[in-house]
Amino acid sequence: MTDQMLRLALFLFPGYHFGAWRLPDAIPEIDLGIEHYERAARLAEDGKMDAIFFEDQAAVPRSNDILRGDTYGAASPRGIHLDPSMLLPALAMVTKHLGLAATSTTTYNDPYSLARKFASIDFISNGRAGWNLVTSFNESEAQNFGLDSHVDHAMRYERAGEFIDVVNGLWDSWEKDAVVRDKKSGIYFDITKMHFLGHEGKFFKVRGPLTMDRSPQVRPVIFQAGASEPGRELAARTADVVFTLQNDLATSRAFREDIRKRAIRFGRDPDKIKVLPGITPIVGKTDYDARTLRERMRDLIPEELAVSLLMHHTGGLDLRRFDLNDPMPDLPETNAGKSHQQAVTTVARRDNLTILQTARYFAEGTYLKMIGAPATVADAMQEWFEAKACDGFLVVPTYFPRGVEDFVHLVIPELQRRGVFRKEYSGRYLREHLGVTSYN
Repeated sequence: MTDQMLRLALFLFPGYHFGAWRLPDAIPEIDLGIEHYERAARLAEDGKMDAIFFEDQAAVPRSNDILRGDTYGAASPRGIHLDPSMLLPALAMVTKHLGLAATSTTTYNDPYSLARKFASIDFISNGRAGWNLVTSFNESEAQNFGLDSHVDHAMRYERAGEFIDVVNGLWDSWEKDAVVRDKKSGIYFDITKMHFLGHEGKFFKVRGPLTMDRSPQVRPVIFQAGASEPGRELAARTADVVFTLQNDLATSRAFREDIRKRAIRFGRDPDKIKVLPGITPIVGKTDYDARTLRERMRDLIPEELAVSLLMHHTGGLDLRRFDLNDPMPDLPETNAGKSHQQAVTTVARRDNLTILQTARYFAEGTYLKMIGAPATVADAMQEWFEAKACDGFLVVPTYFPRGVEDFVHLVIPELQRRGVFRKEYSGRYLREHLGVTSYN
């Protein structure tokens, strides 16, 4: 696959759309149902997609939301999901080519355990593992890990920078062909090719090495998302794939150019970093059918749930103090996810939306909606790609199974006919699928 081809990752998150799960043909039980995840992974592989990707939040909504009577926010369908890193080995058993990526936070984990986990998944999947590095935007996670409040944003990214350096060092602790298992000589591994990390830094003290050989990709693929200044710096220095939350072509192109320029400053080849904006395709046989489906799903979103969701991205602003039919107010500085808050402000100002309209927009999903017949959606994707606004997309369906099936069975064949997406896998490892840096 050349760099003239789109990269496509499937982002499957139960309850992503706050209304679509209520449709008669939806299967909300995918939240905890391994058989449904297996079906989704097979669909993604049938479509020759690069990877399936899972988000993670290690907390349900904040307890004070419940205490003040926010029962809708407490019962968000996004609150129920498996630990995604546990899904990956299971999905490795039912796929052969599809990349398998999961989110794991640097703020509430330790580098050794995480490096060992994802190296293990890389072995189990024969070189298809990916780790989405996050610093946690859900402030409620802190209270599940012994803290009263979320770690400061700048401190989270400083810690993450050291964290990824330790993880990479651990992944490099064994040289190629270190483990020989020579029965004749009795030598199991060449100790001269095993290296102790001996890291001592501000946040971590790690001896190393890992308890396993060099994994198939050496370093599992690093995914990262974050639009803040420290987020961009970390992505440009360390990431192979950058997920981004952009809602217009020009802004996305500027973001991609910025990441590529920063990568050069860090001595990296910018062509080996892939920028994938998130999109939510809503597909119908015709444009009218797709718009009708969108309206049908949007009508199923409870108003209170939509407003509750939006409040998690406002930086602590209680939107119930305002008339919901008024324009979105200015938002305060936040210690949570800055890219989500910026997206709220951008969309509300750009489209002149009221608070309630903004809430409904984001209850349909945070990412850019591409709505229409297969050719219409493919037109939009191709336009972004050819304008160098992206290297591909993080595809976020509204619900399972139809959202996944429509994209795989209707949109992907259209992209393949245009010659902008692969018809067959050609590489062995996820790094080869994506065209990012490979290690020997």
